[in-house]
Amino acid sequence: MSRANVWKMTAALSLGLSAQALMAQQTATPVVLAAATKGTPAERAAATLAQMTQDEKLTLLKGYFGTDFPPAKFEAPKAARNGSAGYVPGIPRLGIPPQWQADAGIGVATQGGAAEKRPRTALPSGLATAASWDPELAFAAGKMIGSEARADGFNVLLGGSVNLMREPRNGRNFEYTGEDPLLAGIMAGAQIAGVQSNQIISTVKHFAVNDQETDRNNGNAIVEEGALRMSDLLAFQIAIERGDPGSVMCAYNRVGGLYACEQPFLLTQVLRDEWGFPGYVMSDWGAAHSTAAAANAGLDQESGYGLQRADWFSADKLGKAVAAGEISQAQIDLMVTRILHPIYAHGLIDNPVSEGQPIDFTANRAVSQRGAEAGMVLLKNEREVLPLAATARRIAVIGGHADKGVLSGGGSSQVYPDGTNAVPGIKPTSWPGPVVFYPSSPLEELRKLLPDAQIDYAEGTADPAAAARLAAQADVVLVFGTQWASESIDVPLALGDGQDALIGAVAAANPNTVVVLQTGGPVLMPWADKVPAIVEAWYPGRAGGAAIARILTGAVNPSGHLPATFPRSLDQLPHPGDPRKGDIVYDEGAAVGYKWFDKHGHEPLFPFGHGLSYTTFEIDHLVVMPEGEGLVAMVEVTNTGKRAGAEVVQVYVSGMGWEAPRRLGGFERVELAPGETKQLDIHIDPRVLATWFTGRPGWTHGAGAYTISVGHSSRELGDSVSIELPPSFLPPAWRPAKPAP
Repeated sequence: MSRANVWKMTAALSLGLSAQALMAQQTATPVVLAAATKGTPAERAAATLAQMTQDEKLTLLKGYFGTDFPPAKFEAPKAARNGSAGYVPGIPRLGIPPQWQADAGIGVATQGGAAEKRPRTALPSGLATAASWDPELAFAAGKMIGSEARADGFNVLLGGSVNLMREPRNGRNFEYTGEDPLLAGIMAGAQIAGVQSNQIISTVKHFAVNDQETDRNNGNAIVEEGALRMSDLLAFQIAIERGDPGSVMCAYNRVGGLYACEQPFLLTQVLRDEWGFPGYVMSDWGAAHSTAAAANAGLDQESGYGLQRADWFSADKLGKAVAAGEISQAQIDLMVTRILHPIYAHGLIDNPVSEGQPIDFTANRAVSQRGAEAGMVLLKNEREVLPLAATARRIAVIGGHADKGVLSGGGSSQVYPDGTNAVPGIKPTSWPGPVVFYPSSPLEELRKLLPDAQIDYAEGTADPAAAARLAAQADVVLVFGTQWASESIDVPLALGDGQDALIGAVAAANPNTVVVLQTGGPVLMPWADKVPAIVEAWYPGRAGGAAIARILTGAVNPSGHLPATFPRSLDQLPHPGDPRKGDIVYDEGAAVGYKWFDKHGHEPLFPFGHGLSYTTFEIDHLVVMPEGEGLVAMVEVTNTGKRAGAEVVQVYVSGMGWEAPRRLGGFERVELAPGETKQLDIHIDPRVLATWFTGRPGWTHGAGAYTISVGHSSRELGDSVSIELPPSFLPPAWRPAKPAP
């Protein structure tokens, strides 16, 4: 026997194949390694499937938790990457590599239970990236994540988070991309495409309506189908069209009474039959609840054995289900084909990963910093308190551990810094923690940029009176407010820990008080009318301290715009009570976020799309023309101020019989020198003009007048035009020929 055949024999025996079966197969048909197959990804997948034994097929349908959990009872496969989220064995006989999986929404994460943490570059939060309204920046962010993942030997990344912000207290909102399906889908899709430009697979998650962490393993999301199509599902649809992810991760919660990972409406009717998705569906870790029901509904791979122990997709259970006729052999083959297809399509065979490759942390930190600067939102700036004047000789910095670093969000997306936790020991120190501050101090970065100023620091909440005394002596005060959020918990819509009282005391002591927020989403601001300036910095990532300092000093002109509405009070929300358990009826339907506020006449604290600059912009000369099934809005934007800056030009559309008075129709971020004018063509997706009627499945818009408006936010609109449109119908399987430029 040749050395190559000895290796194949050893690999096959480790997978449970008999020596006789392997030798018989080799005698009958020569083995064609995966890399040697020819044709399209579908053809190569079919050729590989034809060579696989049943045991090999079943191997691809089950994944392991990549980190020992708990070590005394479960040992992760030794081939799994250290501290990783998951591992699926490969098929050595055919040259099919393992799937090495890492959480990677914000960067390449390490699981909290790992003995050694992988130091990697943390991006700003997903919500911060969405606040840039810049798909090119999101692509660059994804490309950076993917490059570090490839260097670590990961070929499947568990990112692409696109769940809409139905519940602003959701502890995972910081991972997601806001409340509007068009913005969320475009931004998540761009980041997915960036990840996969490294020839690895990205997921899109969590499919679907996984909009709170309370009771996430059992809660039942109930949304009328038409409303669901126009909101949460539209966000996923756009993200899949633009990003072409290799995998979809189904969610923990139930949807319409069934667990998302065994919901045929989601996994087969919508995802496969209508959207034509060719890849595979993996479960979230522990989100599978059955064998035959899940497989027949459209789940292809159960993830995370070890973290979960039911082992629904074990070879034993799947084999028995096939033998009993509960799952057909054709379904097993289809599941395997769906896994093989993206393995070929995204380069896992032809460009395999390997561990231990070099990482340019300096370049990647610069990517993170650019993202943080582009996503920070100047919410308020009365009397032009910002940027910090060159004549400000004494500045007080108070609170938020700004002398040490910047806050990050917790849970499975936690990226550990290339350095130490700047503020260790804050509870919780274990799951869903630890609470991690990246070692990028806003205080120290401000001192670098303002060397002639005296900048003093006070911790704040322990002694608000001392902080107020320090504030009274300063020319300008910077108060840092923080709120930690994480997977597995929901959070109040407030800063907490006495920070509101601290800000009130400081504002009373000094009229030039600036509040810098590091939060995972919206928070209430009872002090908003008492301070002249507010900056939302989100969780700003590994270089967040430098980014904050550059925004505050004017080295960078802020250009972020809100991807979510900031309410004035809890009673403005569709569901003001605490996040619910059991049946969660989203009776607001598709009126999510700003649409709810517009529909009910609520005046938000800061509206969706809002964001100020240190310069001013004028948007005018709006012209709207039909374009295929949609529209194109042609508009001019001019920088009328004295600083270079970037504006996000937003187009809103109004129609008849909609869930709300207006919808976001399109947008474009544009950079302008002082006095410069640019002409923009902003393309409006026809689905944004339409309604989904369950009685006639598809996208329908009636004949009549539609109003198109352009402006700086959902509540600051300028030019409007009315255009008459004929009736139109787009079937469920419709998708744009290519993404709009």
